[in-house]
This record gives sequence, C-alpha cells and structure tokens, in this order.
Amino acid sequence: MPNSSSISQFLLLPLADTRQLQLLHLWLFLGISLAALLGNGLIISAVACDHHLHTPMHFFLLNLSLTDLGCICTTVPKAMHNSLWDTTTIFFTGCAAQLFFFLIFIVTEFSLLTVMCYDRYVAICKPLHYGTLLGSRACAHMAAAAWASGFLYSLLHTANTFSLPLCHGNALGQFFCEIPHILKLSCSDSKLREIGLLVVSICLTFGCFIFMVFSYVQIFRAVLRFPSEQGRHKAFSTCLPHLTVVSLFVSTGTFSYLKPPSISSPSLDLALSVLYSVVPPTLNPLIYSLRNQELKDAVRKITTGRFSAARTCTFSSVQCSQ
Repeated sequence: MPNSSSISQFLLLPLADTRQLQLLHLWLFLGISLAALLGNGLIISAVACDHHLHTPMHFFLLNLSLTDLGCICTTVPKAMHNSLWDTTTIFFTGCAAQLFFFLIFIVTEFSLLTVMCYDRYVAICKPLHYGTLLGSRACAHMAAAAWASGFLYSLLHTANTFSLPLCHGNALGQFFCEIPHILKLSCSDSKLREIGLLVVSICLTFGCFIFMVFSYVQIFRAVLRFPSEQGRHKAFSTCLPHLTVVSLFVSTGTFSYLKPPSISSPSLDLALSVLYSVVPPTLNPLIYSLRNQELKDAVRKITTGRFSAARTCTFSSVQCSQ
C-alpha cells in the first residue's frame, strides 16, 4: 500500500457517472459560481464605494463577502475542471493548498459571524457606547483577529493532516479535499494528536456558538422592552439576516460532520458538502440585501451608474464616428 511520501495524486469523487450528467453539473456549478461572484462582488463594490456604508456592520459584511468568494474559488473551479475534462485527479500539493485555503475562509467566516453578532449586541443593547466599542480601530482589530484565527487554525490542521502516513490508497470520497476523508486514508496510530485537534475545534466552535446564543438572548430581551412597535420591527430586521446566515452555515456544516455513520453514503456526503460549502456563499449576498435598504440603494447606484456610463460611452463613440 502507498504511503504519504509516494502519493503524488488523489482521486476525487466524480459529480456524476455519465458524461451528460457531468456536463449538467458543470453548467450548474458555473451558474452558481457566477451568481456568487456577482452577488458578493456587488456587495464589496457597494461597501467600498459608498461612504454611507462605511459602518462597522457593512465593514464586517465586506469581509464576509471576501470569505464567501474565497470558498467558491477554492472548491468549485477544480470540480468544474474535472467535470469538463472527465477526470478525477488532483495533485498532492494542490490538495494540500485547497484544504489550507478552504479552512482559512471557512474558519474566518465563522469568526466574522461571531463578531457581527457582537456588533448587533452593542448596537441594540448598548447604543450609547457603539462608537466607542466599535470604532474604526476596534473593527480593524476584530477583522484582523478573525483572519488570523482562520490562518492559524488552517495551518495547524493542514500540517497535522498531511504529516500523517497515508497507506489506504488515494481515493477521496468527496469532490474536494476535506480533512475527514483524508484521515480515512491514514494508517497512523497517533490518535492522540487527532483527538487533541478535534477537541480544540469543538471547544472553539462551541464557544463561538454559546457567545452567539447569549448575545441574542440579551438582544431579544432588549428589543421586547422597546416602547414602539416600529422600533422593535427595525431591530428585528437588522438581526434577521445575520440569524439566517448563521443558521444556514451552522446547520449544514454540523449535520455534514456529525451525521450518524449509519446514514452515510457517497451521494449524501456529496449533497451535504455542496450544501455547506457552495450554497451559503451564494445565498449570503441575497439574504443580506433583502432587508437592507441602504445596501440595495448602493448596489442600484453601482449598476445603474455602470449602465449609464456604458450608454454614454456608446453614444460618444457614435457621435465621433459621425
């Protein structure tokens, strides 16, 4: 059996068995990728260009869109390439790089969702201290801490995973490189190191989750004490997109990793992996834009401005040619 030093390629799980279905998945992934690129790109452009959106909430939303783009660009292009050329291979170094960057973006996204929960808590429960607790420097430090935690976590897990000897073949039951499927190929007896990293991951995830739950309990208690119904509606409207994104992210990821082995199957694993790695980055821009009028106005300005500029350039060129 091969070990990790002799493995030069891994075999990824094909998205379909027939050529027609492979091409169908190719076009489906292409549409999802374009939707994610368009939605997140518009949010990044709107927040960066419109000074009305230079607020802590939109600053964190910009960083969240960057992580969503990173998740899509890390996993989907290779899957589309394999479907187009009817192959399932990925180089050892490419697999390590894919795992490394995917973990960075996933962990950073979860950290940013935790920070955004704190932003909503301060805005609703401590509005008089909002400018002090969430100044520009504090926001920059929290965003930097989120990215740094993602980088360190990813570096630790990637180094641990690919330092283990692999002697159970090179076939991964997933359409991208993922830690659980790589560990299934390991023949190492060093379970203590794996358990240690697993405990650290669970503690960090559970700690962030408990912080979110505690924050929203305080938020709902404060909102229910608002005297006006309009104020309560506005407060709930600002929290609803964040709650929706967190629920989608946590539920799909948790079920994918903690589902009972008895219901595990390649097709189910594939569907769940797509659900938590591809669907949330695509839907997040839509979720945050639906109930954010300022963001919708800024996106509308960008799109109409570009179209107007294009029409102006076309008109000018026609005039010049005449």
